[in-house]
Amino acid sequence: MRRSVLKLMTVVSASGALMLLGALLLNVSAVSKPSKQAPLANAANERDLFAQGRDVFRNDTFGDQAFWGDALQLHKAIEGSKLGGVGPGLSPRAALATGLKVDSAALPAAVVDAIKKGKVDLDSPATTLALLKLNAVVGVKGFFNSKGTLSSVGITCAVCHSTVDNSFAPGIGRRLDGWANRDLNVGAVISLAPNLKPVTDLLGADEATVKKVLASWGPGKFDAKLFLDGKAFQPDGRSAATLIPSAYGLNGVNLATYTGFGQMTYWNAFVANLEMHGQGTFFDERLNNATQFPVATKAGFFDVRHSPDLVTPKLGALQFYQLGLEPPVPPKGSFDPAAAKRGEAIFDGKGKCSTCHVPPTYSDPGNNLHKPSEICTDSFEADRSPTHEYRTTPLRGLWARTKGGFYHDGRFQSLGAVVDHYSSCFGLSLSTRDRSDLVQYLKSIH
Repeated sequence: MRRSVLKLMTVVSASGALMLLGALLLNVSAVSKPSKQAPLANAANERDLFAQGRDVFRNDTFGDQAFWGDALQLHKAIEGSKLGGVGPGLSPRAALATGLKVDSAALPAAVVDAIKKGKVDLDSPATTLALLKLNAVVGVKGFFNSKGTLSSVGITCAVCHSTVDNSFAPGIGRRLDGWANRDLNVGAVISLAPNLKPVTDLLGADEATVKKVLASWGPGKFDAKLFLDGKAFQPDGRSAATLIPSAYGLNGVNLATYTGFGQMTYWNAFVANLEMHGQGTFFDERLNNATQFPVATKAGFFDVRHSPDLVTPKLGALQFYQLGLEPPVPPKGSFDPAAAKRGEAIFDGKGKCSTCHVPPTYSDPGNNLHKPSEICTDSFEADRSPTHEYRTTPLRGLWARTKGGFYHDGRFQSLGAVVDHYSSCFGLSLSTRDRSDLVQYLKSIH
């Protein structure tokens, strides 16, 4: 009996070993010969996710029409009194003057032909409504009722972070997603709203004061932190607004915005909920600080929750699209190649630029924050952030964001002025030619 049992165990063990060996061979085979379907499926998923993110970036208001239209009634100012709104209305010519852009790809051939022949009235608000119906106004989405009149209006990410190439006419052309719209006068657009009470109530200021603050921003600037701390002006009297940043070339870059509030997804959620006033979910206990953020604390911006949540489910696709936005290549003739080559050696050498602006992201890998004293600048904007520091700004595609100046508030009007600042700050003793070559290199980075 005992021998029989032992024999059976031996047979079972052998069978088990054979089964295990077979399984291992199958697994090895599976590893050594990967399915041809998996890469294809992954590529399809990537394309779908990228397309979804592009749609979110260009077209999704996150429900913010409840603020811009229903509350501020901005759509009524766009329509004008003759079309059921208030005031003179917003004509295409006036809209272009505020820096709003028109996507030429959204225009039917007949409309393009009519514009070329001068048969489209660019001074009529009715034409603006027609453009909104075509979804041709970059970053602005109109909502129309059954009668065909404008019932509300919302904004998308693209209103600030896209422009056009002016290929059709100034302000009209193909979209350039990720480019900062440094022509957009956000303050002027908001001031058009017939009902600014939601803003005056939030800031605890009268309408005249609010309009004065909005007028101080000027083209290409927006003050996201005004609605956190209520600080409208810097100590020297200049506007506290900062330059609208580009949204391209951020793949691999740590921390978003000039003062590094958080990662890209954090900032997208912040903007969608607190600046665009979308209907989503956002919480950051750092904003529950009545000393630093009195406006945000009083308004409860440190814990915002809407149901349904129209923001959070879209953050993944939005980030995926943004990470795919490559910086634009500098146009031919925009910099001196020979000087740029010499400038690269200075950038990596005695200029010490690459100490922080590390290629290929041209920002710090890891924690890319620095104390104001480290870069010889004031702490005003840094102290409006929970970090109290400044982020190392990525430099890719720098040539395409020269309008409005450099640094967070545009205080330096040229790249030469930026180089001079750091040469003095770090005691670099760069020659005139060194500084000139370094500027050419900065223009060439993409």
